[in-house]
Amino acid sequence: MTCEEESPRSLQLYGSDPYYISEAVKRLVNEGRIDHLDMNFGCPVPKVTRKGGGAAIPLKPGLLRNIVQAAVRNAERIPVTIKFRIGINADHHTFLTAGRVAEDEGCAAVGLHARTAAQLYNGHADWNAIADLKQAVRIPVFGNGDIWESQDALRMMRETGCDGVIVGRGCLGRPWLFRDLADVFNGKEPANPPKFAEVLDTMFFHARKLCDWFGERTAMRSFRRHASWYTKGFRMTSEMRAGLMRIETVQDLEELLRDVDRSQAFPPSAMRVIRGKTTGIQKVCLPAGFLDNLNDDTPSPGADDDTGDGG
Repeated sequence: MTCEEESPRSLQLYGSDPYYISEAVKRLVNEGRIDHLDMNFGCPVPKVTRKGGGAAIPLKPGLLRNIVQAAVRNAERIPVTIKFRIGINADHHTFLTAGRVAEDEGCAAVGLHARTAAQLYNGHADWNAIADLKQAVRIPVFGNGDIWESQDALRMMRETGCDGVIVGRGCLGRPWLFRDLADVFNGKEPANPPKFAEVLDTMFFHARKLCDWFGERTAMRSFRRHASWYTKGFRMTSEMRAGLMRIETVQDLEELLRDVDRSQAFPPSAMRVIRGKTTGIQKVCLPAGFLDNLNDDTPSPGADDDTGDGG
């Protein structure tokens, strides 16, 4: 759902069956719903990969090609981009092949999360892979991984030659990162980080907007983790910290933090604190026999039953 004044309207589409991708893209284009389509082949969560979806798809370049081709052909004038990871693990790197498939099939650009699916969000992103992909394809390459501050984006572009960046966990509890990115890309120094008062006002605004969208009960249970990200590093009592995980309403959130010191400066130690999933290295779950025939371009049964949660 978008507003008329919102532009451009980008949508990320998940899928593993070319037929259903075709039908979905046709509908989106015919109804004038999007200005840009991105396809996610980076989701590493077991419930997705064990069915042959998400980050497992690039293991089978024929299947990947059929999916991308179906999207691009039906997108008409709408630019299509795809996002993927380095591979599923250290033994199976697929990013260069995925990039070439995207280029061959007419994608406008590609995005690389410079970790494997086995890494999830653990450790450091391998920016060297972004540089390798940039050398391998002629279409624009966007780098993803470890953009915590605006200067990280400039450093990634200088070190890898990539054409732009994708921000994921870096904006969790830090939505002003996009303001800072706009500043540095325009040659300006980013503003100083906000004090706690501004952080709290932003957090409360975010919570209310989420409630307007989902309804207060559902929204605020989801917002508990956002509240934790917004307040990381600031001085708060242990009772307040624990209370963030029990909030049910916006009023609960506001009352819980009513007596906190709003004058606190943004703590430097919190600038690069990891947010989001950090569960370490995993063994990537794949369907039985999935690696036996990587030339098979048949979608795995049930791969589209769960849409995953990014990658």
